[in-house]
Amino acid sequence: MTLAPSAMRNAFKIIFAPLSLEQVYQLANDAQNGAVVVMSGTVRDNTEGRPVESLEYQAYEPMAIQVFQQIASQIQAQWPGVKRVIIHHRIGQLRVGEMSVLVAVGSPHRAEAFAACQYGIDTLKHNAPIWKKEHWADGSSSWVSIAACEDQH
Repeated sequence: MTLAPSAMRNAFKIIFAPLSLEQVYQLANDAQNGAVVVMSGTVRDNTEGRPVESLEYQAYEPMAIQVFQQIASQIQAQWPGVKRVIIHHRIGQLRVGEMSVLVAVGSPHRAEAFAACQYGIDTLKHNAPIWKKEHWADGSSSWVSIAACEDQH
């Protein structure tokens, strides 16, 4: 399969290791860019006021990567100036303060970079087969899809 030149500059990853903000920024950067917008999803210490100890993420990786590719294609169709789309998601056990997802968009103009980045994270949350288990301070836990979490807010 031959990829379009812009698609070859996109990068997608699902990993157990901590995410690198610097690496994602560098992957999104390009000499033609006037803007690189990065969205970092971070484990917070509560959900709707309920204390959270940690989150555990699982993904159906082959399908999730395919969804990431579709998101990048949709972004680059809607905002043709976008040069690069980078999506990295972490799986496994994450503590409060750790990054769970990074979405970066490189573009000549900031307005399209902001819009495309927001579209990327919102679409990922609704379409990617990624689930999280919230581990509560009281010792209980519960699994939810990340789309279901977004629908509550």
